[in-house]
Amino acid sequence: MENTEQAQVAGQDINGAPAQPELNINDLQNIRAIIDTASRRGAFGGAELTAVGSVFDRLNNFLNAVAPPQPQDPEQQASE
Repeated sequence: MENTEQAQVAGQDINGAPAQPELNINDLQNIRAIIDTASRRGAFGGAELTAVGSVFDRLNNFLNAVAPPQPQDPEQQASE
């Protein structure tokens, strides 16, 4: 019972050690989509665009290297 109570403490594992932060490819793909959406909606000022674009490009290159985009379904390609 004591171990269960420890495990329920936010940010700690069963032994009470700090939990390791987790970030996966799906999280990075979501960040890429958020940056893209925010830029299309004008959330960044002109002076910020270089920095935002640079981070987006680095993130996009990384994601394409570790998780290349899946080829589209032939039916989808025919309809485009």
